[in-house]
Amino acid sequence: MSFPASRIFIRCDLFPEEFSIVVTLKVSSLPPKKNEYLLTVVSEERGTLLLGLRYSASKLHFLFLSEDASGAWQTRVSFRNLALMDSQWHTMVLAVSEGSFSLTVDCGLPIDITADMPFPATLSMQGARFFIGSRRRTKGLFTGLIRQLVLLPGSDATPQLCPSRNPALVVLSIPSILQDLTGKPEDNEVLKYPYETDVKVTLGPQPRCTQMEDAQFWFDAGRKGLYLCVGSKWISVLAAKEKLDYVEEHQNLFTNSETLGIEVFIIPEVGLFVATANRKTTSAIYKWTDGKFVSYQTIPTHQAQSWRHFTIGKRIFLAVANFEPNDKGQEFSVIYKWSHRKLKFTAYQRITTHSARDWEAFQVNGEHFLAVANHREGDNHNINSVIYKWNPTTQFFEANQTIATSGAYDWEFFTVGPYSFLAVANTFNGTSTKVYSHLYIWLIGSFQLFQSFLTFGAADWEVFHIGERIFLAVANSHSYDVEMQVQNDSYIINSVIYELNVTAQTFVKFQDIPTCSALDWEFFSVGEDYFLVVANSFDGNTFSVNSIIYRWQGYEGFVAVHSLPTFGCRDWEAFNTTTGSYLMYSSAKEPLSRVLKLRTW
Repeated sequence: MSFPASRIFIRCDLFPEEFSIVVTLKVSSLPPKKNEYLLTVVSEERGTLLLGLRYSASKLHFLFLSEDASGAWQTRVSFRNLALMDSQWHTMVLAVSEGSFSLTVDCGLPIDITADMPFPATLSMQGARFFIGSRRRTKGLFTGLIRQLVLLPGSDATPQLCPSRNPALVVLSIPSILQDLTGKPEDNEVLKYPYETDVKVTLGPQPRCTQMEDAQFWFDAGRKGLYLCVGSKWISVLAAKEKLDYVEEHQNLFTNSETLGIEVFIIPEVGLFVATANRKTTSAIYKWTDGKFVSYQTIPTHQAQSWRHFTIGKRIFLAVANFEPNDKGQEFSVIYKWSHRKLKFTAYQRITTHSARDWEAFQVNGEHFLAVANHREGDNHNINSVIYKWNPTTQFFEANQTIATSGAYDWEFFTVGPYSFLAVANTFNGTSTKVYSHLYIWLIGSFQLFQSFLTFGAADWEVFHIGERIFLAVANSHSYDVEMQVQNDSYIINSVIYELNVTAQTFVKFQDIPTCSALDWEFFSVGEDYFLVVANSFDGNTFSVNSIIYRWQGYEGFVAVHSLPTFGCRDWEAFNTTTGSYLMYSSAKEPLSRVLKLRTW
């Protein structure tokens, strides 16, 4: 059984600092070295275990992800010498508060542990998924019975349960249907608890779900999913493995001009937004309302190329990359700050830039940075791009480091263990698009060259993880040299996926993918499947070219599975809402962005 964390964490993505987990379970004996999971929370994109509760023959382990400036690791708090493997019912209360972890079994004396590493105050649930009785894989599946599993934020649940006349079966939250069913003969241990056997399951086409069918189950044999009727709706209990079936058009978002970039983001307690970077003098912000994006705010820009959303503490920012100067000849990009009073973005800081293409926001050792990709100054493409650092005293960004770039188009930041990396996509050096793009590593207070890649009009880097493997995909847009005759097929060129070879400490080529003037890659997942979608923009003759979705096929790499008609496609964004998963792309050749819904089976 699994469900997205967004079903629970609606207004805030952070897991509570203080909480209790209440479990009533019955398990038989286990081999000495076997572990089974009661509950896990897993990052869908990285597959990282954020939080988990598992047990072995004599121990209960509480796991959670800890992070600091040096990296991220898994912390384990273990309660030992427990007698749970006796095929009897037991109720456990795990209470967590700062660095204190307390376990009470059957209302007995609590076992208290003070750990060196406290539970994190900022454990984000964004993009996470809950798994009941598993760890998102076959190994470690729960094989016993669970009567109740409750997450109670903000307090220790023990006083609500104890003392009790029947502490092994004390009730905090059990559906009424499980308490009201007719009992079975007391001398029949197998049938002693009616909810273990007396539950109706309907097989076949989806039946009706009304008050009469409330708390009844339906098994969908076609999708191999188990559903429970709750409040006139079928709720997934045992989810089928979601597979991408097809992509359908959901919304045509008309913009005031061609859109060169999009940024989807969430403002806690306010909603989901998308910022569009428009070619003409006004860009716009749209809010997700009743399953569609609707106009929310307009902002003056100057041939905006992209937006970047980021936060510093409780402050929420949007930075726009302006490509052209204003009507006074001044060339600058702008950082906007969200006003909680006005519920709007207001101008916060102007920064001088040179035909800016992209902003990248990131943190290193707890400090906040912004990197701008300066594309050219006049006709000179070989100029410096700049990394700015947030000054907590002045509360502004200040220039911290300059890096020589050639027609810089995109920055991409990522971490590997304790190491921080920053990749730049160099597009043009004034005579050729055959230039080296570079990967930098943070060492001794600055970024230093780590590796160079030969690219052809590189327009985008996309980093992604599949299991423990780390990949970098570059979008190559054009093979051009002033000395060569211009050819239409110079836009049909391979883009490249690189994989990190940990032993060699370098990225090596993993796969070539034919693309048509690719401008963007976007990585996303559906269920246990991983996908890449490319923004194909031009084939040498027309901007009406198909963009392609590729699916991860293991040793075969990425294989094309869907072809999407696009027109001058510039940028892709993947996002999730309570109503489903979506892809959105912008067009640099028409005043229209499109939202596509991912249909699954």
